[in-house]
Amino acid sequence: MAIIRNKNKTSPLILMCLIVMYPIANAQLGGLGGGGLGGLGGLLGGLTSIFNIQGLLMCSITGSVSTNNATSVPPFPNAGIVFQCAAQNVSSTTTNANGVFSIPTLGALFSPSTLLNSGCRLIVTTPLTACNVSLPASGLLMAPLSLVGATAGNGLNIFELIPSPFSLVPNPFSLIR
Repeated sequence: MAIIRNKNKTSPLILMCLIVMYPIANAQLGGLGGGGLGGLGGLLGGLTSIFNIQGLLMCSITGSVSTNNATSVPPFPNAGIVFQCAAQNVSSTTTNANGVFSIPTLGALFSPSTLLNSGCRLIVTTPLTACNVSLPASGLLMAPLSLVGATAGNGLNIFELIPSPFSLVPNPFSLIR
């Protein structure tokens, strides 16, 4: 039961189950229902793509470890992160105690080119002062996405994405809806 309460462990588990169960479901359904995944496509609305966004968020104004100073930058734990495309919130998650996050998203809403070229981004909704009171109290971290890998097979495409460097946005209220 503890694994269900932690979204950072549950999301990759669900993604893994989808990948493992696809050939079994496709064989059992025998191609019924059409769609990009044979029989499973009809059940999942013709899905052909899964976008897995993963990253590490650090407690800094760039969300990453600075190479310019010798001080250690701690992770940003329990930070809310929103995945947003075309000014619409698609999914959200929270970083774990080590600042790690994962957002697996089924690709029925957009294509890979749409995801990378239309302003899809990650927005950290937790103020920086939650991890370090000496950081700016106003503004939120925002990052575009970069494609780092893709796997295709049996009508299923899995795209691995990471955030490009985060930047501090001074007036975040127009970004979050």
